[in-house]
Amino acid sequence: MRIRLDRTVCDGFGICAKKAPGHFSLDDWGYASIIGDGVVASEDGDAVMRALMDCPVHAIMEMDERRPDDLPPPPDIEEDPAARLKTESNEAEWGFTR
Repeated sequence: MRIRLDRTVCDGFGICAKKAPGHFSLDDWGYASIIGDGVVASEDGDAVMRALMDCPVHAIMEMDERRPDDLPPPPDIEEDPAARLKTESNEAEWGFTR
């Protein structure tokens, strides 16, 4: 697992350093910093995920390890995308009015 910390969002609650002190430190003003390069060992994963989930401002993010090449190509759909657009005839079906 790899994590990232957005220091511009951090409000200095310090919960991350309390939950995962091996991965987060606090500066002189109480704002968090990541210790190391953000790579989390599997044995520390639970503590770091708890810090991530408990962050009140969601400043910690788990980085996705997949690459765009790993994703399958989108299905080839021959359906007309305009067929599902809201028009006057299906307005009541969707519950919208103008």
